[in-house]
Amino acid sequence: MALLIILFTLLGGITLSAQSSINGTFSRKAGTIETTFLTFITGTAFLTIVIIFFGSGNILEILQAPKWQLSAAFLGTAYLLLSVMAVSKIGVIATTITGIIGQLVIGMVIDNFGWFGSLVIPLDLKRIFALLFMMIALYFIYKGNKRSSEEI
Repeated sequence: MALLIILFTLLGGITLSAQSSINGTFSRKAGTIETTFLTFITGTAFLTIVIIFFGSGNILEILQAPKWQLSAAFLGTAYLLLSVMAVSKIGVIATTITGIIGQLVIGMVIDNFGWFGSLVIPLDLKRIFALLFMMIALYFIYKGNKRSSEEI
């Protein structure tokens, strides 16, 4: 089961990078906010159909959720909007790895303190080195992007 979850997550990462690339290109013509809007309105239509046919919960429970939990919707919107802006400026790989570094940083903080009811996983040297290596990778990827854009 764990392998299946890893494969699904890998597939999610693949689709996220493809979406970022397509949205970055599309936003040059339609606009960043308009592109983000199209993504969310399409997602809303798709998920409405999924809920109708496969939903197992009660959609009205959203109204009972603590307000701080509803903030996740705004965080997702901000992430997509910022990613669409970044792809057209620094490219897909630099945008993706920068997003991953941001996720690692906040993920390590959340894990360390057990925020939001998550598992407590203390920050250790291995995690710090992993983050450092990701930052080094970003440096080389970004420098490679600048060199490629200067050659064109």
